[in-house]
Amino acid sequence: MTQVVGQRIPRHDALQQVTGTSIYTNDLIRPGMLHSKAVRSAFPHAAIVEVDTSKAIHIPGVAAIITARDVPNNSYGFTHMDQEVLCTSKVRYRGDLVAAVAADSLDAAEEAASLIEVEYHPLPAVFDVLEAMKPDAPKVHGASNIAARVCITSGDIEQGWRESDVVVEETIRTQRQEHCQLEPHVALAEVDSTGFITVHSSLQRPFRIAADLSRILQVPINRIRVVNSAVGGGFGGKGELSVEAIACLLALHARKPVVMSLTREEEFRSTTVRHPDIAMYKTGVKKDGTLVARQIDIVRDTGAYVSQGQATLNKACILAAGPYRIPNVKITGHLVYTNSSIGGAMRGAGAPQVAFACETHMDTIAETLGMDPLELRLKNILEDYSTLPTGQVLEKVTLRETIQRAVEIMGWKRDGDWL
Repeated sequence: MTQVVGQRIPRHDALQQVTGTSIYTNDLIRPGMLHSKAVRSAFPHAAIVEVDTSKAIHIPGVAAIITARDVPNNSYGFTHMDQEVLCTSKVRYRGDLVAAVAADSLDAAEEAASLIEVEYHPLPAVFDVLEAMKPDAPKVHGASNIAARVCITSGDIEQGWRESDVVVEETIRTQRQEHCQLEPHVALAEVDSTGFITVHSSLQRPFRIAADLSRILQVPINRIRVVNSAVGGGFGGKGELSVEAIACLLALHARKPVVMSLTREEEFRSTTVRHPDIAMYKTGVKKDGTLVARQIDIVRDTGAYVSQGQATLNKACILAAGPYRIPNVKITGHLVYTNSSIGGAMRGAGAPQVAFACETHMDTIAETLGMDPLELRLKNILEDYSTLPTGQVLEKVTLRETIQRAVEIMGWKRDGDWL
């Protein structure tokens, strides 16, 4: 381990990156390769009445057109199988896929896609996460927009309020965030004469994608090979299914290689984002800055589908109280459907939102008490053998030393004033 930690270790792909010789999926060309284009929902929430492909099929060069009826098993997801590859009877956000086309040129595919006529019956939509939680809100799925709940408690929160000298309450909101990686989502699928499927894609979790494809296509997983091309940026957004299933379905229908590459507009419209949160913090504290109680209510907007929302909410609730010793804690989390972009994994996958909220709240507490925010943190920081609200005991904690070293480097106080 000492040969790696703290050492300057060259990246294995450094030479290819700086010389421009890395092979990305969009660099791949196959004989007879077809280009594809998807038809996406025109509404944030609507029933699908009819999908008419009769005009599109006559465009020269069109080799295949698929709709929901062409998907063998039309559902997928991480913890909730709530998403369809191609929508059957309803669209739930403007990125939802309704049909797709493969043609011998991108121009032909785009023209054919533009001629696919979808008749919709618009439905009331909901975009505000708090409105979505109300009983009379438009329902994105089923009978409730609450997709998941989490609750973590330790100590006695009511006793904590009674023991507190000051109680500080605050609501912090974080925004939706797109990954904006340089390389868009892209996949090249090809099927050999025996029906063996090979998929080249820019991925962070190739084995997960292979499992999803096996279930969707109803093909044994040992008949699917997922090849991970060089990744031109992912940040968590390339760990789940996006264009791979569409490329495979079109390749199976056309019996030719098919590439699907999203435009930047499609990236913003249809790929996963960092979840926006509403975090309501209430903290009881002694006059000397000792934290006594903390209650946190997190409402996380998962958008139209759960995707990795359950996992990110779990992590958010585990970390929401921050790296501080607090004897009485109550944390609740709600994952809520809206007719918005799908929340997925993005660097830290659920943690950055609550880290920002928690530390913003700590600054508010320090200001309320007239206390140096650094002093407040060091007074309550986790130590060796501290217990988290989840019951986990931390055997070794070096956060105090880390903060103190950072303070020395940055010069936290100058002439007695806080920076």
